[in-house]
Amino acid sequence: MSILDQIFAHKRDEVARRKRACSPEKVRRAAERAGATADFAAALQAWKTAHGSPALIAEIKKASPSKGLLAPDFDPLRLARVYVENDVAAISVLTDERYFQGRLDDLYQIHAAFPSVPLLRKDFLFDEYQVYEGRAAGASAVLLIAAYLEASLLADLHSLALSLSLAPLVEVHNRQELEIALKLDGLKLLGVNNRDLNTFEVDLQTCLDLHQFTPSETCFVAESGIRSREDVQLLSAAGMDAILVGESLVTSPDPGRKIRDLLS
Repeated sequence: MSILDQIFAHKRDEVARRKRACSPEKVRRAAERAGATADFAAALQAWKTAHGSPALIAEIKKASPSKGLLAPDFDPLRLARVYVENDVAAISVLTDERYFQGRLDDLYQIHAAFPSVPLLRKDFLFDEYQVYEGRAAGASAVLLIAAYLEASLLADLHSLALSLSLAPLVEVHNRQELEIALKLDGLKLLGVNNRDLNTFEVDLQTCLDLHQFTPSETCFVAESGIRSREDVQLLSAAGMDAILVGESLVTSPDPGRKIRDLLS
């Protein structure tokens, strides 16, 4: 069983427990009552236009399945403040508890502190309950991983997110998954994960190869393995709209300086 299979197997049990603790109807009502949220895709495009380089989505995560604990002195609100002070375009918040040691409450708190900042709920979503949870917690976008979602379920969750004024960031890793994503109605955000979620190997060439097959009107987000100014320059020259950076920021002794170095 791959790591991705293990994660989703656990996630199904986790979501079942969450539903028992808070009914789907209650979560749906909370999502529908939630206030206006930032336009995630528009924020990325505006940042790219203003700065002339890919928009930075800075990630908040405490751990990962492949590396273990990344940030022993982890304070999500403090890290979010550093990101905001350094003018990132958006923030990605890992809310998976078992494998990334995140919490949905982190998303709530960051949204409460910075209500105008576009926030991505990054988790392993397979159930509409999780989409409603994200909206209720203040997310502007949710991650949908094509590698593990059947095409019909991917389309349903994508449509639900749009109906809730959430931007669905559809993540792919290969040409087959890309073709499925491009068939979605209203696709605005496409993420290409340079990390193979089955082996956790990382190769920046993945997004460079798939970018050529993606329509120019789709906001293209390069994810994983972006560690240096040279990486950013490479992706910028290739025409990427945005980059998602996590590990190199949360493991840095000075995340603000790391952001400035990446974008300089």
